Order: sequence, then structure tokens, then C-alpha cells
Amino acid sequence: MAEKKQIPLRLNEKLFNEIASWAEDEFRSVNGQIEYLLTECVKQRKKNNSGDKEDQ
Repeated sequence: MAEKKQIPLRLNEKLFNEIASWAEDEFRSVNGQIEYLLTECVKQRKKNNSGDKEDQ
């Protein structure tokens, strides 16, 4: 497994609390939830962009 990069991340309190609540519902840490959400967003972006390239 590739080494993970550490980055500082600033969130407003409301957003942090929403993510923390969501993470708790899914039995993840806040960090794990943020990583999961970012991974899903990247997958979706790749999926959406792959169709665009075929149309050109």
C-alpha cells in the first residue's frame, strides 16, 4: 500500500460536525470519512469525464 500524504485541513465547525456525525453512522473516523468521500468524488469525476472524451 502506498504511503499516505498528510495535509492540514481547515473546516468550519458546522461542516466538521456533519462529517463527524456521518462518519459515526458509518463506523468510520472523521479522517476515514473524508478520505472515503474524496475517493468517491474522484471515481465519479473519472466516470463522468470518460464519457466526455468519447464524444469528442
